[in-house]
Amino acid sequence: MDLFNKVKQHVLDELNSMVTAGELPSGLDMTSVSVEPPRDPLHGDMATNAAMVLSKSAKISPRKIAENLANRLSNLDIVENSQVAGPGFLNLRINIKAWQAILNRILELGSDYGRSGLGENLRVNVEFVSANPTGPLHIGHTRGAVFGDALSKLLSFAGYNVTREYYINDGGSQVDTLARSVYLRYLEACGQEVVFEEGTYPGDYLVPVGQSLKEKVGYDYMDKPEDYWINDVRKFATDAMMTLIKGDLAVLGIHMDTFFSEKSLYGGGKIEKAIESLKSKNLIYDGILDSPKGKKVEDWEPRNQTLFKSTSHGDDVDRPIKKSDGAWTYFAPDIAYHFDKIERNFDQLIDIFGADHGGYVKRMKAAVAALSDDKVKFDIKLTQLVRLFERGEPLKMSKRAGTFITLRDLVDQVGSDVTRFVMLTRKNDAPLDFDFEKVLEQSKDNPVYYVQYASARIHSVFRKAKEAGIQFDQKQMQNATFCNITHEAEIKIAKKLAEWPRLVEISAKTHEPHRIAFYLYELASDFHSLWNKGNEIEKLRFIQENDQPLTFEKMAMISAVLVVISSGLAILGVEPATEMN
Repeated sequence: MDLFNKVKQHVLDELNSMVTAGELPSGLDMTSVSVEPPRDPLHGDMATNAAMVLSKSAKISPRKIAENLANRLSNLDIVENSQVAGPGFLNLRINIKAWQAILNRILELGSDYGRSGLGENLRVNVEFVSANPTGPLHIGHTRGAVFGDALSKLLSFAGYNVTREYYINDGGSQVDTLARSVYLRYLEACGQEVVFEEGTYPGDYLVPVGQSLKEKVGYDYMDKPEDYWINDVRKFATDAMMTLIKGDLAVLGIHMDTFFSEKSLYGGGKIEKAIESLKSKNLIYDGILDSPKGKKVEDWEPRNQTLFKSTSHGDDVDRPIKKSDGAWTYFAPDIAYHFDKIERNFDQLIDIFGADHGGYVKRMKAAVAALSDDKVKFDIKLTQLVRLFERGEPLKMSKRAGTFITLRDLVDQVGSDVTRFVMLTRKNDAPLDFDFEKVLEQSKDNPVYYVQYASARIHSVFRKAKEAGIQFDQKQMQNATFCNITHEAEIKIAKKLAEWPRLVEISAKTHEPHRIAFYLYELASDFHSLWNKGNEIEKLRFIQENDQPLTFEKMAMISAVLVVISSGLAILGVEPATEMN
């Protein structure tokens, strides 16, 4: 149990004692009682809203409840003092021994410190990237890839059983366009001059694919009608692009557990089965939708269509699943795909879409709610655009013209660690500016550098201690008393480390891995501040030349810092630095 939960349990225990003593009525709902850091650290170490949330149902003034609770909590060893603020907020100061004990706990648990049973091993499917298999991943895909992988790592750390999944969009017309584009490169490899017309993919990344096709089939496809080669080339091209995409993901350290083909939904009755499930719930009907007002909707037509009654599950309008000519709409295979996930017995589904898919959120949530009878939790996260800058000038990209910044371009220029960390320095639904110069800047304003510098500095202390002949091991550090770790700058670090388990659970519950990056920056800032104070105050230096026991405690303290920094960076998919250039 982390320290915040431990104090919360004390609060709940004392509230129940107040009920027993007749100071509070029985039957109160205490689920909204919380213990968290106060907005202003000057007010205390922790604050509880207990009196405020119980006052109305208890029919007792919040201040009176808070005063009674404060008196009881003040008797606990862990609480140094408790003070009522305003109408009934209760601020607590925690005994210094509790903060020192946090350091012992971290060294005892190591990388397991902060791991949570929150997820209860529930099965979660996280679908992300899912880019059309028509070319290499670009900068926009990179953000979704990093976000999805970090979220998966976070959920695993919080106790969920996570499956990473990539949905291959190989059932639409874009794959036919890819096949035709590869065929042109094939003809080029055979010595013919070709022209890439509007609607094809002229990028140079298809040159080696055309050459590989020529090596496989020779001149067999030359001067042949499209129906002779289209099916084979479609598969050949899609496989080549997926190999390329898997390689792109690998340079970021991302490996999917499952690749699901859209094409597999057709011809085997999977779409029909999903629609039949909705039909059995009276959610499918034939009708004509009203003309949309103010904007063009791609799947609207003023004719009789087969419709999904998505408004029954929170959507704005009912959605077509089959056109008047009998063809499925784009929405139908998506319904079938999510029905397949539900049938695979996932407890929770998370989809990560680009910002341009915002209009798809309500209909997809309606479909999952209907298909699972509201039993499967479903969250959709949208990742906003990434704006690239170099020397202050924005970089533009065009996939059709073949001029775009690829994931590999980015990683080649700044590295995987920088790419991943920077992509998580903003919330997923906020635009992100990626400046090639700033992300490599060695300053406090560069979060990835600042956090890595803290890790490198700790390792440098270890090296200096070893050079000075100071020997220590993990077991010895676990037995440190930390009774000499008392300066406010040192205790501030212990307090920040105590927040880690709570921060992990909050981030996992909200599906917001960017909180980890923010936390690491704050922890690094506290560490650098202590380092700088050591330049002015000798007793704060980590290596005390004439006091090996004190040096030992300080080494153990910064080892605890390194444990949490390393765990946080691991969730972000970033290697901690041992030294800086």
